[in-house]
Amino acid sequence: MTHRTHTQDTPRDAADAADAADAAVVRRQRFGRLPERIRPEDTVETKPATRPDPARDTYHADEWLIRYCG
Repeated sequence: MTHRTHTQDTPRDAADAADAADAAVVRRQRFGRLPERIRPEDTVETKPATRPDPARDTYHADEWLIRYCG
């Protein structure tokens, strides 16, 4: 002899059935469609890690003299 239990609430009378139908309508209105699609280009943001420093990025021919002989 097996004992079965119901895991879902089943409406027992007309009022419960109407409440369940209303809840289903509300649920369908809220979750009935997928959200708008997001393009992959809109999910990535690119920007430089640091601001460019013109004084640092200029070439200095005698830099080795400043670093090693100074």
